[in-house]
Amino acid sequence: MATPTEPSRTPKLETPKYGFNTFAERMNGRAAMVGLVALLLWEYWTGEGLLHWLGWV
Repeated sequence: MATPTEPSRTPKLETPKYGFNTFAERMNGRAAMVGLVALLLWEYWTGEGLLHWLGWV
C-alpha cells in the first residue's frame, strides 16, 4: 500500500474580508467590553439598572 503524498508547498490563503475572522472577533470583544463598562458606569451614576431605565421593569 502506498503512503499518501504530502503537498510540496503551502497554499497562500487570503484573510477573509467579512465573516468570522480574528480581526472581527477581536473588535466584537472590545465593543462588548466597552458596552459592559458603560452599562456598569450608568448603573453606578444613576442608581438604576438598564431594564428599569428603559421602563421594562
